[in-house]
Amino acid sequence: MTKNGEQNWDLVITGRTSLFDLKFADVWNYRDLLVLFVRRDFVSFYKQTVLGPLWFFIQPVFTMLVYTFVFGNLANIPTDGLPKPLFYLCGITAWNYFADCLTKTSTVFRDNANIFGKVYFPRLIMPLSIVVSNLARFGVQLILLIGMMGYYAVQGVHLHISAALALFPFLVLLMAVLGLSCGLLITALTTKYRDLAFLVTFGVQLLMYATTVIYPLSEAKEKYPAYAWIIELNPMTGIIETFRYAFLGEGSFTIPGLMYSTVISLVLLFFSIIVFNRTEKNFVDTI
Repeated sequence: MTKNGEQNWDLVITGRTSLFDLKFADVWNYRDLLVLFVRRDFVSFYKQTVLGPLWFFIQPVFTMLVYTFVFGNLANIPTDGLPKPLFYLCGITAWNYFADCLTKTSTVFRDNANIFGKVYFPRLIMPLSIVVSNLARFGVQLILLIGMMGYYAVQGVHLHISAALALFPFLVLLMAVLGLSCGLLITALTTKYRDLAFLVTFGVQLLMYATTVIYPLSEAKEKYPAYAWIIELNPMTGIIETFRYAFLGEGSFTIPGLMYSTVISLVLLFFSIIVFNRTEKNFVDTI
């Protein structure tokens, strides 16, 4: 209570806000809740599993083996001179983090409708917690990748770890931003168009084939030069090529390509947060 009888509130909830109010200050004020959600996501997902966090290893290993057999041996797709399992594992590690962020964020409104309808907190906290909690899985798979690199190094395979490895934190941030942005747009649209929810998993799988996970960009440019530009338009292509170049020394890494991915990611993030914040005000009435 002030001297004039006016009350000073720590938090004021209003029905209307500016279109460009991204509510980052609210997210920061609720950072403790973000930590709790991250812990909940990790514990609840693996609490009733037999193998627990071992699934972090099993999934990429089996995927790597299948890709090596199908694309490396049967289809005989070149891998820029790298050992095929190592080439595929590197792409899988980067792609899985992006795909997990996208698919899990795309159902935020639907999966948390009960919570959102009962208590107020910045809704952006929920998708952010998904992105952060997925870092644990990404970290474990990264350890697997480094272990595989060590194995091939012992076998006499010379791997050229490049100076681009210094960009690793930036690459992880870009993957998180891109996955979060696409997920926010989809979850906002699915409040009115439920059909999109059925297309997410199928669409992400198709998008992977338009990204350089199972083939190098150099091969696409050599064999299909008329269509390679479509692959280059995919912002994840520049990220994965830089990621592979940083760890293995092979890949079509260019500064313009990485800058393109950065600009697209930031524009999508800005636009998706605006759409998400506008949708959260009335999604309970339509979901």
